[in-house]
Amino acid sequence: MRQEINIIGAGLAGSEAALQAASRNFPVKLYDMKPNNMSPAHSSSLFAELVCSNSLKAIGESNASGILKSEMSVMGSIVMESAYINRVEAGGALAVDRDNFSAYITDKILNNSNIEFISKTFEEIPAEGIWILATGPLTAGGLYDDIIRRTGSENMYFFDAAAPVVYGESIDMKKAFYASRYGKGGDDYINCPLDEKQYNKLIDFIIKAERTNPHGFEDTRIFEGCMPIEVMAARGPETLRYGPLKPVGLFDPSTGKRPYAVIQLRAENQQGSLYNLVGFQTNLKFTAQKEMLRLIPGLENAEIARFGVMHRNSYVNSPAVLSKTLNLKKEPRIFFAGQLTGVEGYLESAVTGILAGAYAALSLSGKELPELNRKTISGALVNYITDENISNFQPMNSNFGILRGPEEYIQDKKARKEYLAKRSVEEINDFWAKVNEAF
Repeated sequence: MRQEINIIGAGLAGSEAALQAASRNFPVKLYDMKPNNMSPAHSSSLFAELVCSNSLKAIGESNASGILKSEMSVMGSIVMESAYINRVEAGGALAVDRDNFSAYITDKILNNSNIEFISKTFEEIPAEGIWILATGPLTAGGLYDDIIRRTGSENMYFFDAAAPVVYGESIDMKKAFYASRYGKGGDDYINCPLDEKQYNKLIDFIIKAERTNPHGFEDTRIFEGCMPIEVMAARGPETLRYGPLKPVGLFDPSTGKRPYAVIQLRAENQQGSLYNLVGFQTNLKFTAQKEMLRLIPGLENAEIARFGVMHRNSYVNSPAVLSKTLNLKKEPRIFFAGQLTGVEGYLESAVTGILAGAYAALSLSGKELPELNRKTISGALVNYITDENISNFQPMNSNFGILRGPEEYIQDKKARKEYLAKRSVEEINDFWAKVNEAF
């Protein structure tokens, strides 16, 4: 009888870890506070819940996120499998029907004979056994305190924000229009055009609107990749127009001209009944969010299905405490996965779950743990978050900046990216073959 692998947290990372370990014929106990308890950011009892956006970012290997998707598919990612099955149209992005996406993964886990799910809240990491911590950015209570005691990562956190979601039928399509920037992928977004006067009025309101206190925490360090609109607006009147409200590549069919600014909405589900305001993460009070929508052409009478929220994201000081195989240096039996490691993003969190699940199984098999190099996005992420030379550690998502460059300089940008994408797939195939050979 093989020793069991215990996983705390059934989010994206925990779900990936559970299925990876189970696929190696190890008995897995997967624990989660759901459905008995729910964190402030959760609304569903399903596993692998998408708390913020329903987008998994761009498709195509001309970008780091696209390369990461390919790498994860090679490694048998349940997140990628479910994403493509439950995809909704979103131009050049991979967006999903969030409920169907999570339901698919939940079903796979609950029907896996090697996995036992237990609803339980932990106050500390048990003293024996192999454990994977994938409790997410809202880890709290005694378990959070226990992690701090083991890692010394006290007061390391940042704040994250989610955008409002509105009912599709409440959008005024006489003022809004369907289109994707530059016509890529099809008319997958609803676009609300603003002229200069409307834009300036909206920005003025956002800057002056009342905000919610982010759960009583005063230090509001915010990750740049999920910046609230009120923070962006305060940086200057043109910040949003050159950011999420940029009108580039869009033309209003009613005028034939490019709008001064555009607010895009992306489908949240396959029925198109819910739409997310792209890039509109916010910490404004709910009443202010309602007033804000009244200033957006096409959304004057929009009904909000889910308000934008802001919450605390916790992570450990990974460069100081984690090895490159994602286990604690001082306690190798304890692995970390997901945003707790300091990666930022759905896929980034999920890929650490794949690796932690495989590494935990390898450790019980008495096999040497192969390390990923920086020639893959997966390896570049792991190497970044475990780089002992980093003194001021901050969360990181997938990007070409952390990826090792070509062996010989390639001047043409497109050709360079194509080479890096091809190399990453070759490297990940070689790495995963070594992992599979060990079992």
